[in-house]
Amino acid sequence: MEWLTAPTSSSRLRDTRERFRKHRQSHLVHARPALRSLRRRQAAASTDPEPQLPDDATVNLVLDLALRIGEIQMYSGAGASDVTATILAVTRALGLTTCQVDVILTSITVTCHRGSMMAPVTTVRVVRSRSNDYSRLTETENLVNEIVCGRIDARAAQEEVRRISRAPHPYPKWVAVAAWGGMAGFITVILGGGIDIALSAVAITIVVDRMVWLLSKVALPQFFQQVAGGAVATFAATAIASTGIMSRAQPTLLVAAALTVLLSGLATVSAVQDAITGYNVTAAGRTMEIVMMSVGLITGVLIALKISLALGFPRAPLPEITVTTGQQLPLMMFGSVGAAGCFALASYSRGRAAAVAAIAGGLGGTVYGALALTELGAVGSAAVAALLVGIAGGLISRRLRITPLVTAVSGITPMVPGLLTYRGMYELGVEPGGNAATLVTAAGISIALAAGVVLGEYLAQPFRIGLRGLERKLAGPRMAGPLRPEPATENES
Repeated sequence: MEWLTAPTSSSRLRDTRERFRKHRQSHLVHARPALRSLRRRQAAASTDPEPQLPDDATVNLVLDLALRIGEIQMYSGAGASDVTATILAVTRALGLTTCQVDVILTSITVTCHRGSMMAPVTTVRVVRSRSNDYSRLTETENLVNEIVCGRIDARAAQEEVRRISRAPHPYPKWVAVAAWGGMAGFITVILGGGIDIALSAVAITIVVDRMVWLLSKVALPQFFQQVAGGAVATFAATAIASTGIMSRAQPTLLVAAALTVLLSGLATVSAVQDAITGYNVTAAGRTMEIVMMSVGLITGVLIALKISLALGFPRAPLPEITVTTGQQLPLMMFGSVGAAGCFALASYSRGRAAAVAAIAGGLGGTVYGALALTELGAVGSAAVAALLVGIAGGLISRRLRITPLVTAVSGITPMVPGLLTYRGMYELGVEPGGNAATLVTAAGISIALAAGVVLGEYLAQPFRIGLRGLERKLAGPRMAGPLRPEPATENES
């Protein structure tokens, strides 16, 4: 009869619940003093005086330093998110933990809040110029690393920033001019031109570059510089065609190479990055600038074509889009390496940065050419190739202390649709019943290149060791500066 007195499963369950209830009540009783102590500490902390910021002179010094660094980044083509992250990292590392940053295309505003009892300090710096000197951008980012890691104080950092902004270019101007010409020559190699076409492209591009430089010296707006550049390049190519030295189809490669050089300086990557990261005002400003420069280029090309016909030059045929074959891939790789490396040199990148940019350009050009053999299409091929350039640049650049923006912009340069742009302009201005579909395709390729390289940099971040503790988390695409600004610890400040 023992089974009559054995506990049933339901009674065991009730006993377990009762023991758990008593244990929980006991735990809460013992935890209440700790909770009350925590609440008292939080209440005491809330009544403590606000943290003291440095004196006015130090605040002004730090804000001026941060603005100068942001200005160098901004006129070098860095995105608004990069500039904002860099300024916040610098100010926090130097003791200003309550700053707000507002970046637009032509100005940077930084406000340091000093609590409810003191007026905030606001400083503004206007970005008046643009520069293609990537060596300054790289040196500035290395300085930011030193500041964030606590190896340099604000006074010494300010002197270093002044030295960077006033320093001459790392090599003579003629090297950059020759690099622009070399870039045009390598572009003709990518498009299938011979040695004579490449040398002609070098000569025309050098003439256009020097003319644009002279126009900039008299403060002519950049829109009219683009008009003049497009007109001179197109007229020179049609004049060469009228002499009969080369076949009538070859001068289109000269124009395409010159247009690629003129288009490569546009901040398409930065505009797309700003749009993706939510800086819509700056993105709209950059986009408008790109549109105006492109319209100026189109205007110059159309003017030159009309003048050529009026002077009786033989009408050039409709530019043909070259069909990529497997045999052309080695030449495309060679031309892409040369074009990307020349662009980096023309932008005053130092030797190591130019070498990395050339490798990235060769990778992108080869992948683009290989995908052109498939049915992926021009826009899809450009996006995939740029994605790989962004990933490669993101993984390699910062490890070699090179700004990823340099690798990204240089790496996609060989894929800029210069020939397609010229064909679209020709169809719009010369062919009866002009058609803008080709120009739209060229614009789509440009956007795909920019978006692909930004996405590649974003995907590369989790696999890269960044600025000490500043890049431990995924924080959005960053082409320059720290990825995620965090408050400096006591050891860093």
